[in-house]
Amino acid sequence: MDEKNVTLTVPAEPEFARSVRMMASTLAVCCDMSVEDVEDVRMIAEEGFVYTCATAPERVGVSFSLAGDAMSMDFDLGGQDPDDESIELVEVLLSAVCDVFSVSEDGRVLHLVKRAGDAHGE
Repeated sequence: MDEKNVTLTVPAEPEFARSVRMMASTLAVCCDMSVEDVEDVRMIAEEGFVYTCATAPERVGVSFSLAGDAMSMDFDLGGQDPDDESIELVEVLLSAVCDVFSVSEDGRVLHLVKRAGDAHGE
């Protein structure tokens, strides 16, 4: 599959988390991911949304990239540092489920990657 890119922008309000989850899971299906991987992608998208909202953006911008058996999500972060206590569990979940979980050096982008299949040595 050639790389495909999709961008979604929603208000940084809890009721829009579902839109991000649903878009992510729909795109994961396009990558021929298994049912388990699609569920992981849904969780990653929701936790990425929560993390992003903790940085106080006005809107949440998400760029999805699909390439072969992998999907990446880049969330545009707001200008506020998240309260460590409010996102501690989010960071634990993202670290456990994502193949890549990182924040850019300038603190402006949350980068998450999920690869199809046995990425964590299961």
